[in-house]
Amino acid sequence: MTDTYTITAFSENHIGLLNRITIIFTRRNVNIHSLTVSESAIRGISKFTIVVVETEEKVRKVVSQIDKLVEVLKAFYHPNDEIVYQEIALYKVPTEALLASNNLEAIIRKHNARILEVMPEYTVIEKTGHCEETQELFDILTEFGVKQFTRSGRVAVTRLSEELLTNYLKEMDEKELELVTKMHETTQ
Repeated sequence: MTDTYTITAFSENHIGLLNRITIIFTRRNVNIHSLTVSESAIRGISKFTIVVVETEEKVRKVVSQIDKLVEVLKAFYHPNDEIVYQEIALYKVPTEALLASNNLEAIIRKHNARILEVMPEYTVIEKTGHCEETQELFDILTEFGVKQFTRSGRVAVTRLSEELLTNYLKEMDEKELELVTKMHETTQ
């Protein structure tokens, strides 16, 4: 059974890594619904956030392949109930539609959106939420003549108290310290 999963992969910033990651999805015939790359909580480490709708078995295999890439520190996957996530959408509508109708202002308020910029020719509206929410507002705004629309990829954090990468790096440091200690004891 397919479900929505968010895959996170942590790495240093390397040229060509995004290409190598997307090739893994292509080879396994998995469609990427959204992809966002940003800095993580750890300085110098990038975080790839990738959304797929697939079986857990296939997602597990993809994450395993991503994990094997030399540049990737660690990769994880989560179903939607294990994360907190949002997307941002921008809508560009004619300003005359905004001025001609009190209805548009009520729609913006009802959907917890906000106006970012008002120019004589256009107005830019911003909405943060889940994909379904930003799509619903788009569907409503089409009657006012949406000139442009864009939606970001998902940004997400786990519901866990600590970042998984931080815990993973601590475990690796502890294992390395144990190994060094054992090597030191055997040489004496």
